[in-house]
Amino acid sequence: MSGVGPVEPGEGTHAWEAPDAGRTTEAAHTPGPADALDADAPTPAARLLRRLARLHAAHRRAVSAALAAAVLLAGGGYLYATRPHDAEPAAPAPPFPSQVVDVSYLGEVAVPPGTRPRTFAFEVLLGVESGPPVTVTRLSQPYTGLSLTSTPRAPFGTKAGSVRKVVITMHVSECGKVPKNVGLPFVDVTLRNARAIQVHSFILGTRYAHDLSEALQVACSNESRHHQNA
Repeated sequence: MSGVGPVEPGEGTHAWEAPDAGRTTEAAHTPGPADALDADAPTPAARLLRRLARLHAAHRRAVSAALAAAVLLAGGGYLYATRPHDAEPAAPAPPFPSQVVDVSYLGEVAVPPGTRPRTFAFEVLLGVESGPPVTVTRLSQPYTGLSLTSTPRAPFGTKAGSVRKVVITMHVSECGKVPKNVGLPFVDVTLRNARAIQVHSFILGTRYAHDLSEALQVACSNESRHHQNA
C-alpha cells in the first residue's frame, strides 16, 4: 500500500517533554512574601525601591523599640528620684536641766567682817554633767523668816562638764518664822537651758540639816538674850 500517513512511533522510542514556561535547571525556589512583592513590581528599579522601603520600615521599628525602652528607663528613674524617701532621723532633744545638774553641800563658810547680825553662809558645789549650758536664774529656800542671796549672784551659767562653787548667804529676818530644828532642808534652784526652765528642789543631806539648825539656833538665841537683857 502506498501513500503517506501519520508516522507512528516505533518500538523503543518516546516523545520529549516540552519544558514548562519559566522552569530552569536550578533547584526549585519557594517564593516568599518579599518575592511576591518583588514579583508585583513591574521593573527592577521598582523592586529596588520596595526593598529599600522594607529596610527603612524595619529600621524604624527597631528605633521605635529602642525609644520605648529609653522612655521606660527614664520614667522608672524619675519615679525613683521623686518617690518620698525616709527622712533622716532628727537630732535628739537636749536633756532637761534638772536631769544633768547636781548640787552638793560643801560646808559652812565665814561671813565677811561687818556683816549684819543673824547672818551665816554655806558653800555648795553645782555641776552640769552634759548637754547645753545651764543657767541658774534664782535660788531660794522655803522658810518665810529667812532670806537668801548667792555669790555669784543669779543669773549665772555653767557649761557641761564643769562645776562651780556657790556661796549661799542667809539672814534671819524673823525668828518666829523659822524652825528650830530642820529635818530635810532643801534649796530651790531655778534652772534654764535650751530645752526648758525648771524649778528643782535639791536636798543637801544631813550635814547641811545639822549646820543650818545650829546656825538658826545661834542666830535666834542671840536675839533671845538681847531681849532678856533689855
